[in-house]
Amino acid sequence: MTALVLAGQRRGTDPMAAAAGVSHKALLPVAGRPMLLRVLAALRAAPGVGRVVVSIEEPGRVLAGLETALDGVVLRPSATSPARSAAAVLEEFGAPLLVTTADHALLTPDMVEHLLRTAPPGASAVAALARRETILAEFPDTRRTWLRFRDGSFSGCNLFLLARPEASQVLAFWQRLEAQRKRPLTMARMLGIRPLIRYALGRLTLRQGLDALGARCRTPVAVTEMPFGAAAVDVDKPDDLALVEARLRAEAA
Repeated sequence: MTALVLAGQRRGTDPMAAAAGVSHKALLPVAGRPMLLRVLAALRAAPGVGRVVVSIEEPGRVLAGLETALDGVVLRPSATSPARSAAAVLEEFGAPLLVTTADHALLTPDMVEHLLRTAPPGASAVAALARRETILAEFPDTRRTWLRFRDGSFSGCNLFLLARPEASQVLAFWQRLEAQRKRPLTMARMLGIRPLIRYALGRLTLRQGLDALGARCRTPVAVTEMPFGAAAVDVDKPDDLALVEARLRAEAA
């Protein structure tokens, strides 16, 4: 299948990139190696992945000097949002499409294999989540954003499987949400008031949330639970970078 790495940058200068003296966070040195190249190495070694695409602004200019490391990688200019970039690659290469981000510096082939092996059949799109207990067992001091459902708290893992062509409907819904990101009430109405109220009250189960989202997207969506705490760690801030580099040093030792 095709794997997509979303490496584009939001408007403005990323503070992590600026501090490191690079143009994009994807090029941030992590333990001496550009973060993007760590993600590519994991995808290249993952079973079932045959083609790797990197979506980034002006790839010829931004990635100049990395031609040898990027040999065989398909480069595509990123669109105006992550959802639009993913939609363009899905339209070009079709499903199944594995999607991850360039700041997933601890991604491993085992994580990819687990998602592909355990993805619920019949779902058009599958997101990887890690349970709070799993993450804190490995990284007790990490600070994450938790999705708090009645049956547990989870964190996203920046790893998705667009398993069927109907996943384009999920991406279309994602694009509509992105367009309303400065209008929280509009976003709430799009997601459904009743599920959001149940979520706010701590009464919504993960399955109920998925069913509500699938109804909005008009196609089944699902999650797979990751047994790797590191799957939920991305590099968004200096604390994350220190955490990731400490893990890589320990693994090297």
